[in-house]
Amino acid sequence: MPPVQDIEPRLLRAFATVAAELHFTRAAARLFVAQQALSRDIRRLERELGAELFVRTTRQVTLTADGRRLLPYARRVLDAQDELAAAFADTDRPLLVDIGAPVGTGHRVLVETRRAAPALEFVARYLSGLTGAAAELVAGRLDVSYGRIAGLDPALRDGLAHQPVRHERMAVLLRDDHPLAPLPEVPLHALAGETLYAGAGNAATAEWTDLAARLFAGRGIAMAAPFPEITGEAEFVRVVRKQRWSVLASTEFIAVPGMVVRPLVDPVPLSPVSLVWRRGLRHPGLDALRACAAGLAAAEGWLEIPPGSWLPETDRELMPDNC
Repeated sequence: MPPVQDIEPRLLRAFATVAAELHFTRAAARLFVAQQALSRDIRRLERELGAELFVRTTRQVTLTADGRRLLPYARRVLDAQDELAAAFADTDRPLLVDIGAPVGTGHRVLVETRRAAPALEFVARYLSGLTGAAAELVAGRLDVSYGRIAGLDPALRDGLAHQPVRHERMAVLLRDDHPLAPLPEVPLHALAGETLYAGAGNAATAEWTDLAARLFAGRGIAMAAPFPEITGEAEFVRVVRKQRWSVLASTEFIAVPGMVVRPLVDPVPLSPVSLVWRRGLRHPGLDALRACAAGLAAAEGWLEIPPGSWLPETDRELMPDNC
């Protein structure tokens, strides 16, 4: 058993939150983590302390005697950690926010936050995918990004926190002379035999390529061959038009001359988007972004899952149980 002084504050925060809620699902929602991850943290803390902290039944969760004994110590440690973080936080600096593109979820949240908190400064970045942005987040070169958290390597994900924001509807970008272009919506089965570009070859967008592979599997849809990373909106438009690709996209997408965006249906595939930041980050800009993201999600039903939708189980597990 490791020395008690080596216990990670993250485990103590998980314990204190469960102790406050006495409910693992609600505690996981407060911490913006999956319930399975929270349970793992509690089991790890129990192993390190050599003590059972909770009594779990199908009906309730209660603290054991050891859990009650630990709670005041855990709260003092966490209070001290929060004070330390606040003392050294550079909260006057601009918050660096990757929104991917000047359309879509991240862009909408940033516009609303700038309106709601005009005294704060947010500097936008336009990285091409969450996988690439995540390394920048962990290294401290970026503060916030958006994307599919389930597509990240678990080791990388451990250094990040996230807040589910939206289930974006997926779409296909087609040449305007494509046989399917006249349709207002494109059934997935109609893409059988088609080849779609989904970022293969671009390591920074690996989470999107993985989502596409899961969607295409068993439907006769081929993935376009790997292509070097395409940087910048203008270059993306040039390459897509020259290659005459059809592209897997979201319904909110940049305008590409000579091409149209059509929502996919039967089923409706969803791309889950979270607001993502490195664990331990304290900044009023992050608080403002999270509040505005939650407000937009509630007002516009962004986290609702329509009946008959498609969403991988790995992604469902990282979203709140009520979404």
